[in-house]
Amino acid sequence: MNLKQSLIENNSILLNQQAADWKAAIKLGTDLLEKAGTIKPEYYHNIVSKIEEMGPYIILAPGLAMPHARPEEGVVRTSFALVTFKEPVYFEGEDDPIYVMLTLAGSDSDQHMQGLMEITQVLDDPDSDTGVDLDKIRRCTTAEEVYAVIDAALN
Repeated sequence: MNLKQSLIENNSILLNQQAADWKAAIKLGTDLLEKAGTIKPEYYHNIVSKIEEMGPYIILAPGLAMPHARPEEGVVRTSFALVTFKEPVYFEGEDDPIYVMLTLAGSDSDQHMQGLMEITQVLDDPDSDTGVDLDKIRRCTTAEEVYAVIDAALN
């Protein structure tokens, strides 16, 4: 399943959200996927416990985190959720503010890698110092605008 199709089918976009901390921020995305039936409740808990154990391995680039765990840790079927934040979210011990979280639930390692590649392609910006342009997602105020950003990046 591709990113846009998943976001549409699972109604899994929240824009300009606020979260008290990184755990609450992750919960916004996993709640969308749990409501859609694509993950089990334990998926959220597995993500949080892994971050507590290993540190914020989910930070992919400045401003961007991709909460995820292993397929066998609560994934029902491959899906994505996109959450953007008004105010940045910080992980313990990290100075980088996070403004975009793209939750990935990959049903197997191939789906997981395919999801990573598509996210990278959508956010790729060779002109940026970090190689990622989160502003195009952060500026979106509707799901339709998010879909347009995805379409423009993949076409």
